[in-house]
Amino acid sequence: MAAALSQIGALSGPLPKGANLVGLISAGPGRGRPRPARTHAAPAVHPAVVLVAAAASDLRENDSPLGEEDSSMTSTDRMTLGERLNTREVSESAVAMLDERGTVFAWTQAAEQLLGYSAGDVVGRSGALVLPSSGGTPTISAFIEQWRAHNSWSGAMTVRHRDGHMLDINHRISMVWGQDGTFRWLVSVTDIGTLSQETRNGSVRESLLTRAPIGIIVRDPQLRCVWVNDTMESQDGISRDRRLGRRLTGSRPGFEAEALEAVMRQTLRNGTTAVHEYRAWPAEDPRREHAFSASYFCLQDADGKTLGLCGISVDVTSSQRARERLAILSQASTRIGSTLDVMQTGQELADLAVPLLADYAYVDLGESIPFGEEPSPRIDTMSHRPTVFLRAGQASIHPGIPESTFARGETVFVPPTSPLAGVVRTGRSHLEPVLDASPGTWVDQDPARAQKIREYGMHTLMIVPIIARRAVLGIALFLRTEDPVPFHEDDLLLAEELVTRAALSLDNARQYTREHTTALALQRNLLPSRLMGGAAVEAAWRYLPADAEAGVGGDWFDVIPLSGARVALVVGDVVGHGINAAATMGRLRTAVRTLADLELPPDQLLAHLDDTFQRLAEQDADAADQTPTVVGATCLYAVYDPATRRCTMASAGHPPPAIIDPQGRVTFPDLPTGTPLGIGLGVPFEAVELELPEGSLLALYTDGLIETRDHDIDVGMRRLGTALAQPSRSLEDLCTRATETFPGQAPSDDITLLLARTLSLSPTQVASWTLPNDRTAVPSARRLTARQLTEWGLEGLEDSTKLIVSELVTNAVRHSTGPIRLRLIQHQVLTCEVFDTDDCAPRLRRARANDESGRGLFLVAQLSRRWGCRTASGGKVIWAEQSLDSAPSHARASGAPGRGGIRR
Repeated sequence: MAAALSQIGALSGPLPKGANLVGLISAGPGRGRPRPARTHAAPAVHPAVVLVAAAASDLRENDSPLGEEDSSMTSTDRMTLGERLNTREVSESAVAMLDERGTVFAWTQAAEQLLGYSAGDVVGRSGALVLPSSGGTPTISAFIEQWRAHNSWSGAMTVRHRDGHMLDINHRISMVWGQDGTFRWLVSVTDIGTLSQETRNGSVRESLLTRAPIGIIVRDPQLRCVWVNDTMESQDGISRDRRLGRRLTGSRPGFEAEALEAVMRQTLRNGTTAVHEYRAWPAEDPRREHAFSASYFCLQDADGKTLGLCGISVDVTSSQRARERLAILSQASTRIGSTLDVMQTGQELADLAVPLLADYAYVDLGESIPFGEEPSPRIDTMSHRPTVFLRAGQASIHPGIPESTFARGETVFVPPTSPLAGVVRTGRSHLEPVLDASPGTWVDQDPARAQKIREYGMHTLMIVPIIARRAVLGIALFLRTEDPVPFHEDDLLLAEELVTRAALSLDNARQYTREHTTALALQRNLLPSRLMGGAAVEAAWRYLPADAEAGVGGDWFDVIPLSGARVALVVGDVVGHGINAAATMGRLRTAVRTLADLELPPDQLLAHLDDTFQRLAEQDADAADQTPTVVGATCLYAVYDPATRRCTMASAGHPPPAIIDPQGRVTFPDLPTGTPLGIGLGVPFEAVELELPEGSLLALYTDGLIETRDHDIDVGMRRLGTALAQPSRSLEDLCTRATETFPGQAPSDDITLLLARTLSLSPTQVASWTLPNDRTAVPSARRLTARQLTEWGLEGLEDSTKLIVSELVTNAVRHSTGPIRLRLIQHQVLTCEVFDTDDCAPRLRRARANDESGRGLFLVAQLSRRWGCRTASGGKVIWAEQSLDSAPSHARASGAPGRGGIRR
């Protein structure tokens, strides 16, 4: 400290009459948007100002610290308080002033707290007082010679506390000039031991204490400049001669000077330290705005009286811009990517850039990106076709974004030779500090764009590619119109950081869109696009997956047409949600349809489906590359016959259906629950048969409709019944009412509802006969069939139908012993059914050339649109269907070569 203290020159000698201690700290010529000044009340002092904590001496021209005419402060209403800055170093710094011989002229309380010496102990004495008593310690004279050679000095050294222990300190000495070429030394000392490890070793501290140029001004109580260092001129361009002896308002009048003098007066009045932040254009870099921080300290004599004011300013442009970049990037982490929507993310990027970085910005993406498609890994650099984008987002400081030639969501065509296309091709950013919009430049390739650029004065430009996983998703463009400051490299770095963060969100949104589209396509293909109830039922449905974002789940439903105008109704629920459950659901739905084609009764179908489900689970368990996903499912399968109005149903762990009769009465049939599919208990399923009045409503659903976290199943079933107890309403209306039984609650499980309103066939649409099991059965069947077809007006199908009946009845006579029943059904097709007591199902086989039989079933297959066999109580039914709008010719049937028949 001794060396440091001895370096500060004394503030001795009378001031010239009328001299003013006013220095200039100016905001520079007005450029760009107005920027508010920042004033920090003590003790909030910028860390760059650690070089002064107090003290000066011999500034006294009169006893009054402020003249009466100067006692009123200039209004600081327009000055805004900035964030408090780190005061750690300044609170631990001691400042003194020494004359050219090393004699202490001023002392501070901070110095007393650091070294233990009071002002009365050291003022007027040599700084060697605090130097260690060692033969190797340089003298004050040696220190002064080093300082004079370098005009300033900084470094570390050891000093002695009053109680005798040694302190390791950092110190900095700066030379300040007065009138007539006199000079003094200003010394700042900080105890290294009190600083944090980060502060001791950090590059920021090193730059502030040893490398950052600082401007120093010492003013008298009337705020006239008495001492100043050379750095101040490089900061504001005001020479030493113009500054010395003048107040700030005398050197550079204006609001900023008045505001700064108000801060100085407040510092003198309160004895506190204040920091004022301002913007200026230094003489060394007049085209670029710089940020400065000016700190003001009271200087006191040994008796504690205020003698004047010391101001220190430091260029904090780099740290200021770093803080601004961090603030913008901090906002980017919360404002960009709030949704998984590509277009919304593009708009969020544009909204963040304006006005923090640019006056106008837009984001263009490859035309396929918003639809989730993969971006092209490379662009054809030889193509002369315009690059095609989609405008994803744009923002402007002007309402309505008048600078834009495209609306959000529109297709944008970019000339292949423009910088925008070049950025896409190369993947490198483009910066034009001065945008050249003169005729003949690339701007003229797009006349509409060129007109906007000139009309709104767009004068500086940045184009940044949006890159994710080495592929260019699009571009982000930034322009300035009102702000006259051109973009610089640091602006481009900030823009690239913003776009990089946005690119991650955009790519996530794009991948989500692709996966969501894929999942929806899978769901659409797995579930029926329309329900075909035929002449049996009218049907409607609702499907609400719990995973609303993905839109897929494990519930399924189906309406499957069966023979004889019958229809199968099925609803199932796979355990779990999402894409895996949906995939399992698709496999089960396919299995149900396959088993339904076999015309199995509901209980038998569920037994086969259970076997199928267990095999799927075993296959998944054996797969080494995936985790088993098939864990269980429930299913309700029902078959309704409109000819008899009877419904047969069976359940595999599924809730019973709701049945609403035409009068609105609601019942839940006593249906055996059964075991869920895939459990493997081997318990047989049981079927229940009910007779339903025409116009009855069947409601098949999954448990997500009746279960919630707050209500049990009974409550849900009662709510469902109440919602459906108005059968006169349309099925679509009833579906809506039923799925809104728990308003305001998000579903915790997939919800599926299948409504079927039963129909019945008129007695005139069905004709049935019982035939004897002898040779008279065939001619009787042909005769009865011909008569019935004539009655229905289907004479065109008579020949083909009589042949089908002949073959089926003939085989029934040959292979059964009981009575034979023949039934004809006219609905959307003509169905011919023959019942016999033999339970052996026929199959199509190839007949050899010399076989005398075996061609009957082949003839049936050729004459009908489809045929089949189903089990029935006491035997089986063989059926064949023909389209009503076509009548196959007898010649085609009888002329067909014998290739197959019925095999018992």
